[in-house]
Amino acid sequence: MPADERFAVRRDRARASVPRPLTAASAPSGVPLPDGLALRGRLATGARRPETPRGSGRGGPGSRPPRTGRGGGPRRTYERARRAWDRPLTAYYVILGSSLLITVLGLVMVYSASMIKALDISKPSTYFFGKQFLAAVIGGALMFVAARMPVKLHRALAYPILMVTVFLMVLVQVPGIGMSVNGNQNWLYLGGPFQLQPSEFGKLALILWGADLLARKQDKRLLTQWKHMLVPLVPVAFMLLGLIMLGGDMGTAIILTAILFGLLWLAGAPTRLFAGVLGAAAAIAFLLIRTSPNRMSRLACMGVSEPDPEGGCWQAAHGIYALASGGWFGSGLGASVEKWGQLPEPHTDFIFAITGEELGLAGTLSVLALFAALGYAGIRVAGRTEDPFVRFAAGGVTTWITAQAVINIGAVLGLLPIAGVPLPLFSYGGSALLPTMFAVGLMIAFAREDPAAKAALAMRKPGVRWKTMRRRVKKRPSGER
Repeated sequence: MPADERFAVRRDRARASVPRPLTAASAPSGVPLPDGLALRGRLATGARRPETPRGSGRGGPGSRPPRTGRGGGPRRTYERARRAWDRPLTAYYVILGSSLLITVLGLVMVYSASMIKALDISKPSTYFFGKQFLAAVIGGALMFVAARMPVKLHRALAYPILMVTVFLMVLVQVPGIGMSVNGNQNWLYLGGPFQLQPSEFGKLALILWGADLLARKQDKRLLTQWKHMLVPLVPVAFMLLGLIMLGGDMGTAIILTAILFGLLWLAGAPTRLFAGVLGAAAAIAFLLIRTSPNRMSRLACMGVSEPDPEGGCWQAAHGIYALASGGWFGSGLGASVEKWGQLPEPHTDFIFAITGEELGLAGTLSVLALFAALGYAGIRVAGRTEDPFVRFAAGGVTTWITAQAVINIGAVLGLLPIAGVPLPLFSYGGSALLPTMFAVGLMIAFAREDPAAKAALAMRKPGVRWKTMRRRVKKRPSGER
């Protein structure tokens, strides 16, 4: 054998004696290789990855779509919304935003619903709107002051507000001082076109005084005894109810009763005690309704779709007409037909019906959503605090606003008897708007008192943010940042 052939044979034998790595190509057919062996085979054989063409990197035409993760789409949106709702300042912004939106939308609807009524009494078309706007400005100032006041100052004002309110409610019943409006002796004349209804301030007085009373008793661990839970809260509430019923205002008395039940529920009243007070209140309400033909006629107008031939249930029927003619998006702002003398009280008790006629189902659902957001934020403030006064006061204000909204809207829809109560923050009436806006400022103050909310608000101050940024950014030796 020639030397060249012997050299070739030795070279082939040497190459065959070296163990070669297994690759996908050298594997037996039908036998898959483990990922580790295949990877080592590719590395040992020096196989290279195919080069990525230019422009196919991040954002390029050949890039892969980003992964959305497990449960992407609606689930991720839901998780983001839930995390946003759990932030410390959510209740603060929801209370402030929803209350302001309700007030502004109420001003618009008061102007639209009252212009014909103002012209009918030989007044400018902006007569009722101007008075409501002035009350909203004063109420906004009260809300700002209440939101900035500390909780201790709110507790200190509880007894003075109660005493002044009781004094004014007594003055209403004095002949020559009190005024009667629509058959109710619940008004004080202030001069000019301005009047005051002290019973509206009685709701705020009962909440502040009752919250302070129950908080002090809880600190002393006295609420486990039913005597301390009822006395003197229930007697004082019945005194306010008696002064209100002397003037014949059944609607305000119902709201005050709902506030009393809310405070007792938050105080942890046992079921039998709660049921006893509720039964006594229901018996008194039945007696008052049974002995009054006017209240019996209002009760008989529930669910009617057309007025009686003698003119009964006129307001309830035309409220349904206004809502039914609104459709999905309404007839347009200012284009209501029922406000031209067909619907009584279009800018006060039945402003929700005019809203449904002019803004349609979309407008009424928006109003309901705003009240639902305000009520839920109030429940959140009452449920997350450790201060018993804040819990009782926030729960009382939430009960007040939501109960009054439900009674007003239920009467317009024909589901409840007409109680003659305005829609909070929405209907015309300065006496109702001022204490309600102060109560909203009270809840804003409570939302700000939360420790997590305090820390979040402190971080939003310009001075704190600048100091934080200066601590985070270190100065380099060269003087650059």
